[in-house]
Amino acid sequence: MSDIALRFHKDVLVLSAPPVVALERLGVDTAADLEFTLLFEPDTVEEAYRLEAMGGAQCLVTATAGLTPARLARVRMEEQGPQLARVALEALAPFKPQHVLVELGPCGLPLDPSAKASLMEHCDQYARAGRMFDGLEFDGFFLNGFGDCTSLKCALMGLAKVSDAPTFASVDVDGAGMLPSGETLEDAVRVAEELGAAVVGFQTAADADEAAKLCARACAAGTLELPVMAQMAVEPGGAYGNADALADAAAVLCAAGAQFLRASGQATAACTGALVAATLGMDVARNVGDATGQE
Repeated sequence: MSDIALRFHKDVLVLSAPPVVALERLGVDTAADLEFTLLFEPDTVEEAYRLEAMGGAQCLVTATAGLTPARLARVRMEEQGPQLARVALEALAPFKPQHVLVELGPCGLPLDPSAKASLMEHCDQYARAGRMFDGLEFDGFFLNGFGDCTSLKCALMGLAKVSDAPTFASVDVDGAGMLPSGETLEDAVRVAEELGAAVVGFQTAADADEAAKLCARACAAGTLELPVMAQMAVEPGGAYGNADALADAAAVLCAAGAQFLRASGQATAACTGALVAATLGMDVARNVGDATGQE
């Protein structure tokens, strides 16, 4: 497996879209049966990734957002964690991806930032999830979908206890760069940087111009100039309703400093293909001039 760190600050790379849309078209109830399908019908999951691979995504993302113990317990599969980790990676192997990222989402437990026990339990969720991938081949962890800095901090600390793999850290923000918690994108970038994230990023449904401003702000927020990921949330009637809109957004975001791009939400393989086509051969343009996307 290639070392993704060797590509930081070099060429622009596209991540595969979430497999949710493809799996639902194949008849899977992803809200209830994703882990069951992964474990007992891995061919179905493999089929969901086939078009993503054909679209040219350089980084395939595992279908493991729910692999923290608390989330596995909700679907009564807490004992199958290590097996799920293995089959999730095996589902991507036939496509010989350039890079593989292991996605982990918020664990879903209540969090009291003032209670040491609560913080420790959150950290432990991600440490236990990280251990499920011991001895397996992948390029890095992808912490995705976080809506507050404390949860992100716990996730980074937990993974750091058990793995030295590069960690990508992404938070959800609106067009003004605000997390659901009321914290800012800059707050999240600084937390990620302080706790050893290798890549910082955000997910937003805001249009390309607003997203480019967010990208420039992320570039300017830290002191280490970490690579930046921009995820465009595809929604019905939203800013990224077709491939052309995504291709146009890709150019604007890359000009603002993004290295990693992903179509998320209700994105399909066609969305991934549009991003790949728009960025193929493109190098990173690091721009931290005034945090507006302009030099």
